[in-house]
Amino acid sequence: MKTTTLVTAVSAAVATMALAGCGSHGHHHQGEPNEAPRYLRGITVATYDGVADDLLTGGLGASGLSAAAPAPGYADPLNPTPAELRRNAIYFNYRAIADVNPTAGYGRLYGPNVDINGVPTTGEGKIAGTEYIAYADDGSGKQNVTVMVQIPDSFDVTNPCIITGASSGSRGVYGAIATSGEWGLTHKCAVAYTDKGTGTGLYTFEDDSVNLRNGVRAPRATAALNANFAPTITDAERAAFAAAYPGRIASKHAHSQQNPEKDWGMHVLQSVEFAFYALNEKYGEVSKDGKGRRVRFTPRNTITIGSSISNGAAAALLAAEQDRKGLITGLAVSEPQIQPKDATSYSVRQNGAPVTGQGKLLIDYSTYAALYQPCIAATAATAARCTALAAKGLLAGADLAAQQLDARARLRAYGWLPESDPLQATYSPTNVLVAVTYSFAYGRFAPTDKVCGFTFAPVDAAGLPTVFTPAQKAASFATQNGIIGTPIYEDSAGGARSYALGVSPSTNLADQSLDGFLCLRALATGIDPVNGNALTGALAEQSRRVRQGAAEVVANGKLNGKPAIIVHGRSDTMMVVNFTSRAYLGLNAAAEGSSSKLRYIEVTNGNHFDVLTTALPQYVIPLNVYLFRALDAMMAHLRSNAQLPPSQVVRTTTRPDNTVPLTEANLPPFVGAPAPANAITVSAATVDVPQ
Repeated sequence: MKTTTLVTAVSAAVATMALAGCGSHGHHHQGEPNEAPRYLRGITVATYDGVADDLLTGGLGASGLSAAAPAPGYADPLNPTPAELRRNAIYFNYRAIADVNPTAGYGRLYGPNVDINGVPTTGEGKIAGTEYIAYADDGSGKQNVTVMVQIPDSFDVTNPCIITGASSGSRGVYGAIATSGEWGLTHKCAVAYTDKGTGTGLYTFEDDSVNLRNGVRAPRATAALNANFAPTITDAERAAFAAAYPGRIASKHAHSQQNPEKDWGMHVLQSVEFAFYALNEKYGEVSKDGKGRRVRFTPRNTITIGSSISNGAAAALLAAEQDRKGLITGLAVSEPQIQPKDATSYSVRQNGAPVTGQGKLLIDYSTYAALYQPCIAATAATAARCTALAAKGLLAGADLAAQQLDARARLRAYGWLPESDPLQATYSPTNVLVAVTYSFAYGRFAPTDKVCGFTFAPVDAAGLPTVFTPAQKAASFATQNGIIGTPIYEDSAGGARSYALGVSPSTNLADQSLDGFLCLRALATGIDPVNGNALTGALAEQSRRVRQGAAEVVANGKLNGKPAIIVHGRSDTMMVVNFTSRAYLGLNAAAEGSSSKLRYIEVTNGNHFDVLTTALPQYVIPLNVYLFRALDAMMAHLRSNAQLPPSQVVRTTTRPDNTVPLTEANLPPFVGAPAPANAITVSAATVDVPQ
C-alpha cells in the first residue's frame, strides 16, 4: 500500500464555498482541467493491492469478517496505526450492519465472496483499488465531514458508474461498507461515501483529546482544524466540567452544535462531486502541459445511483431532492429515516383503512417509544417503569402483564404495526439512544449542557459513570458507532448513573429514569406529557430549539422525476413504515403527481437491523438482500431501460430457528406484475397498501 497527500490545505476564504453548488468544476465539461471542489481539504490517496489489504474487507476477506472471526489486533493497543484502525473500522462496521452467520445467509446469499449473480464463490472477495479521503468543510473546521471515494481496479471506464454510501446511523465513513459499498465495488462502480457530519468524533474532557480523520488520537490544540470533532469550549470550562463530571464525553452527532442532519443531502452531493474529481484524476487524459488531468467523466456520461440504508438512505433521498446539477441519475435505498415535511397533503391506507400516525417526525416517535418500550423490555427495571407510568396516568392495567399489553396497544395506536409487537422490547435501548442524541443535536446543545438531566459516559458493572481506558480511546475510531457511551441520568435520586438504573425524583423508583424521558418527550412536543399543559420558562425555550432543529431536516418529496426504489421492512420497529416510507410515497405523489418514478417495495419480516436475523430467526429476514435486488433493478433500468418493478408487498418466510439455513426460497423476488393482494397503488395522493 502506498499513500500520497495531494492537497494539504486550502485557504479558509476559498473553503467557505462549501455548498454543493460551489465546486470549482460545477458543470463538469469534458476536456476541461480537472479541479478539486473548493470545499475539500487534505485529500489523501491510498492504493490497495487486493491481497494484503483491500477496499471492501480491509484485507480480512470474507472469512475474516464472518461470525467466527475475532477482531484484528493492534501491535500496540495504546498507539494503533491508521492502517490498523482502518482495518478494524471495516471489521466492526461490516459486522454491525450485516448478519455474518452462515445460516442467516452470509457467504451464500450476500457477502464479499458472493458474485454479482448472487452465486457464492470460493474466493475471499477482496477488491483491489484506490481510496481517496478528504474533509468537506466551510472553512471553520466545525463541519469537517469525512468524504471518501473507493475506485476498484475493476472500474469499467466504458460503463462508468458511481454508487453513494452515506453512513447509516451515526457511523463513521466506513458505515456503508456492507450495504451499498459492497454492491458498488462488486459491480465495478466507484463508491462515494460520507459520514454526513456524524461519525465517531469522540472527545474526552479529562485529557482534551480528539480523533483525527484517520482515527488517531491527538490533543485538541495540536489537532486544530484537523480534528474530526472538537467542541467549542475554553480550557477553564473543560477543566471545570471534567472535575465535576469525570468520564463524561462528547461526540460529533450529539454535540457538534451543527445539526448535521439538515445538511445530509448536501454532503451526499459533495461526495459525488468528489467521486467525479477522483475518477478524473485517475483516468483523465494528462493535460498538454503535464500539470494535471482533464475531465473525462461527467454526470452526462456516468450513471450515479444514490443508495444506502437508514440515515444514509434518507441522505440519498434528500440529495436527490436538492440536486440542481443532475449529479444523481437514480435511487435505490432501504429503510430510510426520512421525515416528511407534513402529514396532511396525502393519505395512507392499509387494507382500505386509514393508517394511524402517518408522517411523524423522528423526535416525536423516538421519544414516545422511549417512554413505552422500556415497560415491555425484559429487564430488572421493567416493572418499575410500568408502575411509574401507571401512577402518572400514562398507562392502564392492574398488574405488569396488563400494563405491558396496554403499552403495546398505545404504541400500535401511535402508528407502530402489529408486526412490530415481537420486536418492541429488543428496540428499546436503541430508541432511548436516538431520543437523547437527537434532542441534543436538534437543539444544538453544548457538550456541557445536561439536557433533561442527561449526559454521556461509559459505565461500570454497577451502572456508574466511569472513564474510557487509554486503549478504548485509542481504538474509538474503529469500535464506536457514532452514538458513544451510555446516556447518564445526572438527576437520579442517589446520584448519577446509567439511564437504565436511574431513580426518578418524582417517583423514587428505579424506573429507568422516567422523569428524564418525560422531559425529552416534553421537549419534542412542547407539552407536559403528564398534565397536558404547554411548557413555560427554560423548558419551553429548549423545546423551541429542539423543534426548530427538527423542522430543518424535513423532506419535500420532490425527487425531480428521478427513478427511485425504496425498500422497507414491514416489521421495522425503529423507522416505522407509517412514519417514513409509506408517508414519503404519499408526499412524493402530492409533490410530483403523474411524473413520479418512485417505486415502493414493502418486505414482510424485514426489520431495521439485519443482525437480528440469527437472534430472532422466527421473525426476521435480512433486508440487505432486497437492497441489492433494488440496486440490480435500478442499474438495469438506467443501463438498458428495463422496466422498474411496480410498488408491491413481498411476502417472505422466516425460519423456525437458526439451525435451519435461510435460502432463496425464504426470500421471493420482486415481480413484474404483482397480484392484487400484493400490489401497492397510488391514486392522486392516496397510498393503498394491502394487508
